[in-house]
Amino acid sequence: PADYLPKDYIHVLRAWDQNLELAPPLLLEPPQKRLGFYFERLYQVLLENLLGWNILLKNQQIHVDGRTIGELDFVVHNPIENRIEHHEIAIKYYLGVPKPDQEALWYGPNAIDRLDLKTHSMLHNQSQRTQHPQTANLLKASGISGVITPRIFMPGYLFQPGSQQMPTPGYVPENHLWGTWMYVSEAQLTDTSGWVKLNKPHWIGPWVQSTPPRHEPIEDALELVRNRNIPQLFSVLRQDLGEGIWKEADRVFVVPANWP
Repeated sequence: PADYLPKDYIHVLRAWDQNLELAPPLLLEPPQKRLGFYFERLYQVLLENLLGWNILLKNQQIHVDGRTIGELDFVVHNPIENRIEHHEIAIKYYLGVPKPDQEALWYGPNAIDRLDLKTHSMLHNQSQRTQHPQTANLLKASGISGVITPRIFMPGYLFQPGSQQMPTPGYVPENHLWGTWMYVSEAQLTDTSGWVKLNKPHWIGPWVQSTPPRHEPIEDALELVRNRNIPQLFSVLRQDLGEGIWKEADRVFVVPANWP
């Protein structure tokens, strides 16, 4: 998407931030609890309000014999290239786990989702859905015909285990965003005075705040990891003395003892 952003997009975003009446209505709605849904909303704003592209279909389910076999995230008209595109999007967070005598695996915080499996699904399944015969009638009924170009957008973060730097798969861009992860027993021995727990949807981008971090919520969050086995994401803040605000310098996933 960055290839198509207008030159003044930063000024547009700042204008929305400073005057909410100018912002798209979607940005004024409370964010959904599920991060994927909120990310889809932001992507829609990107397409419609920043790029000015026409969305032809969104979250369109594909049915066969009364069964839902899949969904198209976005089908859009790209006016720059003058073509119809099918966009499959996902925002993902994966933690690297070394494996003796084999390639490392990258698990989602829930330890079910995996980077290799999701990438394969995006490339060979989800992005190819407009090529299926079952989708032809759906596209025709929506007035969509001709060649459809599949595109994939899957931003997110990779988390390295502590100070260890694991090699990433070849299909991962070199400039990917990254953080670290540790077990809760390690977090208990770590200086967490600059940490802030990140709640969804604040996982999406670097965290900034005007006040110093408070220690009490961190203890509560670590207790949640210990007692309920729920991984938690934290932002490690450093004060910018020039601006007088606290900015994210790193981010850390803390996982329970039995993870993954």
